[in-house]
Amino acid sequence: METIKISGLARLAAAIFAWWGGLAAFKGAYDLFLGGEPEANLYAPKAWAFVTRAQWARYASFELVYGLVCLALAWYCLRWSRRLPETVERKRREPEFDLFS
Repeated sequence: METIKISGLARLAAAIFAWWGGLAAFKGAYDLFLGGEPEANLYAPKAWAFVTRAQWARYASFELVYGLVCLALAWYCLRWSRRLPETVERKRREPEFDLFS
């Protein structure tokens, strides 16, 4: 018999989505509301010559929404993991393909 952890996989996915979504949402909020600017402004002869403020606001809005969607997916995975069993036991199957026989 082998034991497979089922709900732990959903919790792991939730943790990954939460970490990445929090990072993206924070970066998007910083760029949108707290004065973040593109790196192109550091190298351009004049600030906002290569990337306009409207383009930057559109990108920062996308980044914020993307982060919030990842956070929503994390919440959904965590909620869904409560319905799953903690572990499942099943009979170990022999592999169908043996490389060295």
